[in-house]
Amino acid sequence: MTEREDEIGADAEPGTETEFDPEKFEEKYVYYFEELETAYSNAYQQLHGRVDSEVLRAIDRQVLSESEPLYEGDGEFSVELPDDPKGRVGAVGAGDEQFEAVLSEFTERIEGELRRLFGFDSAE
Repeated sequence: MTEREDEIGADAEPGTETEFDPEKFEEKYVYYFEELETAYSNAYQQLHGRVDSEVLRAIDRQVLSESEPLYEGDGEFSVELPDDPKGRVGAVGAGDEQFEAVLSEFTERIEGELRRLFGFDSAE
């Protein structure tokens, strides 16, 4: 995935939900690619302008582009990260604490967007 701010608008209509089938999520890139892109894009947009843009962009391009969204059951999602996320981004002018904070908030927002898009969570 590339930088999400240029791909899909973050203004998905509130209340627009996709019917979710856990079995289809096993082949998520076939059945739910658009929803996945929207979730990542919306999460990016929520953080854009609030956190260091260099750190956000590096995480988006170098870490989350290789991440794997997973359905855990009971309406819960997680984002499996590739090995050594900090090492993947190199020097981005952020200390470990700042990097971890942005990465954590970004993945939490992606998980929240997936819950919302699939109708598991009506609150943002």
